[in-house]
Amino acid sequence: MELKNCTRVREFIFLGLTQNEELSSVLFLFLLLVYVTTLLGNLLIAVTVTCESCLHTPMYFLLRNLSIADICFSSAPKVLVDLLLQRKAISFNGCFAQMFFFHLVEGVDVFSLSVMALDRCVAIPKPLHYVKIMSQGRCLGLTVAAWVGGFVHSVVHICLLLPLPFYGPDVLDTFYCDVSQVLKLACTDVFMLELPMISNNGLLTTLWFFFCLLSYMVVLVVVRSQAGEGRRKAISTCTSHITVVTLHFVPCIYVYTRPFTALPTDKAISVTFTVIAPLLNPLIYTLKKQEMKSAMRRLKGRLRPFDRV
Repeated sequence: MELKNCTRVREFIFLGLTQNEELSSVLFLFLLLVYVTTLLGNLLIAVTVTCESCLHTPMYFLLRNLSIADICFSSAPKVLVDLLLQRKAISFNGCFAQMFFFHLVEGVDVFSLSVMALDRCVAIPKPLHYVKIMSQGRCLGLTVAAWVGGFVHSVVHICLLLPLPFYGPDVLDTFYCDVSQVLKLACTDVFMLELPMISNNGLLTTLWFFFCLLSYMVVLVVVRSQAGEGRRKAISTCTSHITVVTLHFVPCIYVYTRPFTALPTDKAISVTFTVIAPLLNPLIYTLKKQEMKSAMRRLKGRLRPFDRV
């Protein structure tokens, strides 16, 4: 049948994480716990940084932006609903909207983590110039740049995908819409489109990842000659940041730096950076930072004054 006589698909069907009902129930409970923890943890970070004046520093300003992005980043709500349904579907427009917001926030996450690496690279080697270099206006500008960069990154994908002919098939062997899966459903040769998409995703993510690692390596080299509490805090901070950066970037690099062909491990990797990764921010940053934990206790005391009676 010629393409001009075809009708564009109105929806896509997800195969989901599993077809097993018992396993679906277990996954639903697990992902629900992860999602609630992610939402409350990142909200707590954002509120604490906003309300506590002692946290009005560049690092925590950037951390708050990362928390806001992580609240938006998780794909858990749609996954949770689909785990309870026999037929897992999403409209054509809904699928493209999901891809747009997913890559928007993913881009913000990548840019924010890179800016946080730059922040540490300035703060520890050049503490006397830190406040001047990372001024409030500059932090705000970098935050806006992160969202603009994420927006441009996302729009590029949508502009490349939207004109393609989607007349069937309409089945996605995944649990959310992403370019690597949707592109394969187009009724045309997409090889030449994979190249700019791999560059826009995989190549840029890899470059940002090495930039972050290089920044933290510079910091670790500088603090190696120091001694005392300052060295311990710097190493602890860098360790936390490197852990978050690695667990955010490596799954993205795995997915987007190769041809868009399905592999058995794809679903597990996708769960890691769409559901689990947003949980890392509150867990790692709050549990390892005494300053953040102290601020949260003070905030709790202000919100519940009767506890002091």
